[in-house]
Amino acid sequence: MGFAIVLFVIAAIFVAKSIKIVPQQHAWIKERLGKYAGTLSPGLKFIIPFVDRIAYKHSLKEIPLDVPSQVCITRDNTQLQVDGILYFQVTDPMRASYGSSNYITAVTQLAQTSLRSVIGKLELDKTFEERDMINAQVVSAIDEAALNWGVKVLRYEIKDLTPPAEILRAMQAQITAEREKRALIAASEGRRQEQINIATGEREAFIARSEGEKQAAINQAQGEAAAITAVADATAQAIERVAQAIQHPGGEQAVQLKVAERAVDAYGKLASDATTTLVVPSNMTEVSALITSAMKMIQTGQRGQ
Repeated sequence: MGFAIVLFVIAAIFVAKSIKIVPQQHAWIKERLGKYAGTLSPGLKFIIPFVDRIAYKHSLKEIPLDVPSQVCITRDNTQLQVDGILYFQVTDPMRASYGSSNYITAVTQLAQTSLRSVIGKLELDKTFEERDMINAQVVSAIDEAALNWGVKVLRYEIKDLTPPAEILRAMQAQITAEREKRALIAASEGRRQEQINIATGEREAFIARSEGEKQAAINQAQGEAAAITAVADATAQAIERVAQAIQHPGGEQAVQLKVAERAVDAYGKLASDATTTLVVPSNMTEVSALITSAMKMIQTGQRGQ
């Protein structure tokens, strides 16, 4: 009875050691008598107790690894305190077990050396502008070497770039000076545009005034020309009618009468003016001779027509 119990206990231990349950997204490395004997995938697995053993257990999930902060020197000999975070994943459990004694330490050290090499090729200002390029080059450098360790580097992100306090103060002063420069330029541009606008407005106003004055002068000249033409036309029509009237019977007598009336009116006006000295002809036949002379001039003008 006691032997049976001992045998049952041994069998139970044997069965317990032979059954292994591998979790999802994990891979276990099996060794048989110290030699690699296979990789156990997730699920229920069996091994030979006391002959096989689980040597390594790996997680196949994406692993974030904090890379310790370090001092890097830029191309222009400026020190930078840089820290970052690395994301990697075990893709080959066998290589991760036997390719490196500690792939996490190896990846960490390689990330630091690669980061120092990349930053050493850049000037200080470029390190702040080219973060994506730095991250990509670090990933490329690590991923090539990490293939022998069964690890795939997914990405690297710089968390912080901290220059010395003196550099920070100089950068702040530079930023302040740049902003003041931009403000002065903007103010000068505003004044310049204001002067341009004022000059443009004055020029347009002057042009408008000159155009108005020009049009007014043209209108006035046209009005005066029209008035002169109208007066000339009226005078011509009056003379033409007088000439036509003279040609009718009794026309010459009417003209003589009109000239005589005008002469009498003229003498009357001269006589009414107290400041005028009037010399009256001694013989009134002189007045008749004056009228006769005027009529001869009118007749001569008519024959000339």
